[in-house]
Amino acid sequence: MTTAVTDTDAQQPDPEERPDAGTPEPAGSGGDPFDRDQLPAPPGAPLRLLRSLLRPERRLVVLASVLLLLQQAAIQAGPLLVAIAIDSGVPAALDGDHGPLITVAVLYAVAGGASGVLVYAFYRTLGRACQGVLRDLRGRIYRQAQALSLDFHDRYTSGRMISRSTSDVLALRELLDEGVQTLMTVFVSIVYITGLLLYMDLGLGVATMASFVPLYLLVRSYRRRAGAMFTRRSTAIATVIVKFNETLNGIRPVKAFRRERANDARFDELNSEHCRLNGGTILEMARFVVLSRLTANVTLAAIVLWSAYRVADGDLELGVLAAAALYVRRLYDPIDRFAMILNAYASASASLTKIAGLLAQRPELAEPAEPKELPERPADAPGREVVFDTVRFAYRTGGEVLPTFDLTLAAGQTTAVVGATGAGKSTLAKLLARFYDPTDGRVLLDGVDLRDLANPELRRGVVMVTQEAFLFSGTVAENIALGRPDAPRAEIEAAARAIGAHEFIEALPDGYDTDVRKRGGRISAGQRQLVSFARVLLADPAVVILDEATSSLDIPGERAVQHAMETVLRDRTALVIAHRLSTVEVADRVLVMDAGRVVEDGPPAELIAGTGRFAALHSAWRESLV
Repeated sequence: MTTAVTDTDAQQPDPEERPDAGTPEPAGSGGDPFDRDQLPAPPGAPLRLLRSLLRPERRLVVLASVLLLLQQAAIQAGPLLVAIAIDSGVPAALDGDHGPLITVAVLYAVAGGASGVLVYAFYRTLGRACQGVLRDLRGRIYRQAQALSLDFHDRYTSGRMISRSTSDVLALRELLDEGVQTLMTVFVSIVYITGLLLYMDLGLGVATMASFVPLYLLVRSYRRRAGAMFTRRSTAIATVIVKFNETLNGIRPVKAFRRERANDARFDELNSEHCRLNGGTILEMARFVVLSRLTANVTLAAIVLWSAYRVADGDLELGVLAAAALYVRRLYDPIDRFAMILNAYASASASLTKIAGLLAQRPELAEPAEPKELPERPADAPGREVVFDTVRFAYRTGGEVLPTFDLTLAAGQTTAVVGATGAGKSTLAKLLARFYDPTDGRVLLDGVDLRDLANPELRRGVVMVTQEAFLFSGTVAENIALGRPDAPRAEIEAAARAIGAHEFIEALPDGYDTDVRKRGGRISAGQRQLVSFARVLLADPAVVILDEATSSLDIPGERAVQHAMETVLRDRTALVIAHRLSTVEVADRVLVMDAGRVVEDGPPAELIAGTGRFAALHSAWRESLV
C-alpha cells in the first residue's frame, strides 16, 4: 500500500511534458544557457580539450615538426645562396673560377628537391595526426551523448548535438587540415628568415622585426572581433540544423496541419541570420587582408629603399640586398593565407568552446564508486521485489511531481498504473528504470538501492518497453538480440515464437535477416511492438516496465500485443502504465494516480466492485465498447 505524507498536491506534468527539467540555470547567466546554446565549461576547458586530443598523436606531431624544420631550412637556404652567388660566385666566375658559382647552383637544386620531399612527408605525417584527433573528438561527442541523462536531452535538442558533431567538428577539421600546417610553416619561416636577416645584416633584421608590431596589433584586433562573430555564427547554424531536424522528425504533423509555408518563412529567417553573420566574418577577413597588405607593402618598400641607399654608400653588399628583398617578400607572402588561418582559428575556437561545454557536462545518474550486486535468485523465482522507500521527486528547477510516498511491488506481481495525463505515471516508471533518481528517498530492488547498482547490472535486471517500440536500422534478428547480442539464432527465433512474432517475421523478404530500416519503418506499429517484446523475453529481466504499450495500436494489433504481453510478464515483476483499461486485465493489482498521489490501490475486481475512480473509469470504458 502507499501512504502520502505531504500536503502539496498541485498537479505537475510528467518529465516528458516539461522541457525545462534538468540542470538549473546558473546565477547571473542572463538566461538559460541551454536556450542560448552556451553550455558552461570550466575556464581553460577548450585548451585542455585540445591538449588531450593531441596527446595521443604527440609522436606524429613531433615528427611533423622535425620534418618542417628540415624543409624550411632547405627552402630558406635559397635567398642566402642567391646572395652568395651574387657577392662571391659571380666575381669569381668573372675571374675565370666557375667552381663557386657551380657549387651554389648545385646546392640550390639540392635544397629545392629536398624541400619537395620533406614537405610531402610533413603533410602526410601531420595529416595522419589531425585525422586521429578528429576521430577521437567525434567518438567523445558520441559517447557523451549516450552517457548524459534524459533530463539533459529533454533540454538540449538533437539538432544541437548533431551540430556539435558535424559543423563544429568540420570547423576544427578545417583548422587542422590547412590552418595548423600553414601556421607551423609561417611560424618556422618567420624564425628562419628573421635569424638569417640578423645574420646577414643586423640593421635589416631589426627593421624587419619592428614591422611585426603593427601586424601584431592588426591580428589581435581581428581575433577579438572575429571571435565574437564566429561564436554567434556557430549558434546560428546550430539553430538552422535544429529547425531542419525538428521539421523532418515532425513531417507527418507538418503535412497534416499544412505547416509548410509557415515553416518555410521561419527557416528563411534563421537561414538569413546565418548568412548575415557569415557575411560579417568575410568582411572582417577582407578588412584584415587590406590593412595587412598595406602594412607589408609599405614595410617592403621602406626596407628596399633604405637598403638601396646603403648599397650606394658601400655599407651593404648587393647580394645581401637581393636576398633581403626575397626574404621580406617571402615573409609577407603568406599574409593572405594567414588571414585564412585566423578565420579558421576564430571559427574553430568558437566551435571548440561549444564542444568543450558539451563534454564538460556530467551525467546526473552517476555510476556508484563501489557497485553492489543483486542477490542471487533461483532460476524459477518470479521476479524481484521493488520498494519505493519514502520517495519524492521534483524538478530541480521547481515543481514537485511525486509527493513523498511508500510503495512495494511484490516479486512476480503485475501492477497496472492508471490516471489522467500528468498524474505522475510515467515518472514512477522512469524512477524504477533509473532514468531519473528520486529527489528524496530510495528505490530498492531486492533490498539494493538502484544507485548502488552498476549500469550493466541494473539493465540486466530491469527493462522498459516504451509506447514507441523503437527499432534500430538493421535486421530483425539484431533488434531482437539488442539486450543479448551474442544470443544464438535458435534462441532468437524461440523468443519470437513465444511472443507470436515468428510467422510475420518469416513472411518478410529476408525473414529474420530483413533490414527494418530507420525506426523500424518497414513493419507496422503492432509488429514493432511484438519485436520489442521478443527483445525483452530474450533478455530475460526480473522486472519489466511497459509504458503505454498498446495505446497507439488498433484493436487487432492490441489483441496480438496483449497476448505477447501476457507471455512477457509471466513470472516477472511488472509495472504497466495504461491508458486503455483493456491492458489492466492482465494485472494483479491496480494503482490509480492523481496529482502524483496513489488515490486507489487494490486488485482490479475489488476496485471495479467499489464506487471509486477506477470503478467509474471501468464503467465508462465498458459503455464505450457497446
